[in-house]
Amino acid sequence: MTNVNEIIEEIRGNSIDKDKSFEYAQICSKFLRNPEREYEARKIIINILDNWDKLDKSTYEIWTDLIESAGFYPYLEKDRNKLVFKNTAGEIRKEFHKSDNLENKYFHEEQKILNDILNSKKNLIVSAPTSFGKSLLIEEIVASKKYKNIVVIQPTLALLDETRNKLKKYKSDYKIIVRTSQEPSEEKRNLFLLTAERVMEYSNLPKIDFLVIDEFYKLSAKRDDERFDVLNNALNLLLNKYKSGFYLLGPNIDGISEGFKEKYNAEFYKTDYSLVDNQVIDSYLEHNEKSCGSKKNKEDKENRLFNLLLKLQNEQTIIYCSSPARVRALSKKFQEFLKNKEILPESEELSIIEWIKKNVDERWGIIDCLKYGIGVHDAALQKHMTSSIIKYFNDNELKYLFCTTTIIEGVNTSTKNIIFFDNTKGNRKPIDFFDYCNIKGRSGRFMVHYVGKIFNFNKPPEKENIIVDIPFFEQNPVSDEILIQLEKKDVKNKKSNQYNELMKIPEEERELFKKNGISVKGQKNILEILNKDIREKVKLICWSAYPSYDQLEYVLSLAWDHLLKSGETTLPMTKDKLVQNTFTYGLQDNQNIIFLVNSNFKFYKNEREKEDKKYKKYKNMNDNELFDEAVRDAFQILGHWFQYKIPKWLNVMNELQKYVCEKNKLTPGNYTLYASQIENEFVRKNLSILVEYGIPKSAINKIKNKIPEDLSEDQVLDMIKNKKLMEDPDLIDYEREKIRENL
Repeated sequence: MTNVNEIIEEIRGNSIDKDKSFEYAQICSKFLRNPEREYEARKIIINILDNWDKLDKSTYEIWTDLIESAGFYPYLEKDRNKLVFKNTAGEIRKEFHKSDNLENKYFHEEQKILNDILNSKKNLIVSAPTSFGKSLLIEEIVASKKYKNIVVIQPTLALLDETRNKLKKYKSDYKIIVRTSQEPSEEKRNLFLLTAERVMEYSNLPKIDFLVIDEFYKLSAKRDDERFDVLNNALNLLLNKYKSGFYLLGPNIDGISEGFKEKYNAEFYKTDYSLVDNQVIDSYLEHNEKSCGSKKNKEDKENRLFNLLLKLQNEQTIIYCSSPARVRALSKKFQEFLKNKEILPESEELSIIEWIKKNVDERWGIIDCLKYGIGVHDAALQKHMTSSIIKYFNDNELKYLFCTTTIIEGVNTSTKNIIFFDNTKGNRKPIDFFDYCNIKGRSGRFMVHYVGKIFNFNKPPEKENIIVDIPFFEQNPVSDEILIQLEKKDVKNKKSNQYNELMKIPEEERELFKKNGISVKGQKNILEILNKDIREKVKLICWSAYPSYDQLEYVLSLAWDHLLKSGETTLPMTKDKLVQNTFTYGLQDNQNIIFLVNSNFKFYKNEREKEDKKYKKYKNMNDNELFDEAVRDAFQILGHWFQYKIPKWLNVMNELQKYVCEKNKLTPGNYTLYASQIENEFVRKNLSILVEYGIPKSAINKIKNKIPEDLSEDQVLDMIKNKKLMEDPDLIDYEREKIRENL
């Protein structure tokens, strides 16, 4: 039995003489003809490409033919100047794999198969490695202009932003819609780039012809994602109301709910085809005898990481960490490690550093990290910052990226190396096999690196089969929030207690709960309380524009008590702190991140002086560490609470109070202005699309007086470009860059 790993080790070694090259080529050719060993043949070819200069030149032509035989047509085009391609039949096959709609783009063998399936009017569900190039087919669908209205659903705003930037070249054919306030075009096609929540919130959605869901495993109720309900509801709406065609894509999935593909005329296509090889280095084996429990052993593990990063300093490396706090602490320790080694920071300062100094604080430790080529990426930072850091990393201006599970969710980077440093995520939940495969799959990059490396500082999880359940279809089990959205004819068990309890809810209330789209029981409880309180506490309920402290406390307390999901992590936020922070942030002089940072810093300094055990976390922190903690939490409050959770809660509470007031013949309040203002950093309504486009609030404030208030959002975008407002002398370099990049 030929040992492919040994062959690959030899290829990665010294030069490959003529005889060895022919020997490996013969083995590779034989494997390509055997379906059970094709995968190994592709691994050999990828490593040959990575070590092309070591080959005897007389064998270039035979290896080029093997590259073509493996279907690696994108590489034939990319590397055409160094390959020797004299195969006429191969040239014809290569041109057969050229995209009909994308200029100078070639599909590899299996991308072509998938594209043919999509063109055959069948729906497609794809499980393929991260380096497969699944997203290229999204662009192919858009570029084909076959559909009037396309919806692309992605799990994060960062991913949607990346997709918008990639697809904005088609804006002459499509109106690109990223917000529920944007009306679809009658004249042009429409491309909706939305989260699942925004699909459900979009009123008067036109008939959707085609749907794309990226990272579709998030439909599963078993993946511990609090947003699976709304993703199921969006898929149910588009499939059963609009009969949309669809393309669902994700990695490392072995199957889906039985019967789904048959009902919806879909093909489930699982493949391990990849144009990148992942080299695994099990660093943990050398240190297996050590427990990670003691402080010394943790320090040893960190020092091993830092020394490895120093060796990898000429390559891009991502370090997986369990949480934002871990990301910040570890990146800062690494920066200090480099400083102690007397390694000098990069000579040229990144433009974002000036922005941070002016708009956050020059004391923030991330500045020193960035100077040393170290970036951080987690869900807490503002969108414009995360996109900038990814861009710097991909442009080789940062060498290291300390990340949380945000890398699992499809952030596209050009990293060579991944370090699997922590083996948990969030609140000490173990990384499972699925998560590990997604982390590992980020090493290397199709069309950038032939080979990526993953360094395992922990034993990888045991292999398991991943079946994505689709609760709206399976309904075993199904949450109230999904079941209430289903048409009666689509409910599989109409005799269940769960369904009968939902049907007991008066129809008007049921429609209200469906529209709001979150916890049915929570909304029901709130409605009962509002009905009881409406006379005595009418002033706390019926307010509009900006609330008083007592009004906000009443509304947010109800939301906190009844709309949080069971087991949902809220720390370090508390109900009282949420009310206090939200109210104070809404005051005119406090509507910025600087206020949140200083407020947190003052709070933590006070807690540090207390003897209470629950404040011991701050006890051993010096002022610099405490300040970094204050900044991290400020961004987390801004991103998770102010720009996501609170606006959603306020809009739900608004609909509930409106219903109760109208039933009691009272003039209802209106919380929507306040909700919108919080979500969009208190930016003027017609300028809030600029926040969505990843433009810093500081830049918006500098150009807002030059933009009339009566312009629509689309007119605002056009005016900034046409009038070249990005050249405004008040803007700093970073702000100009963000406007140019995003418009």
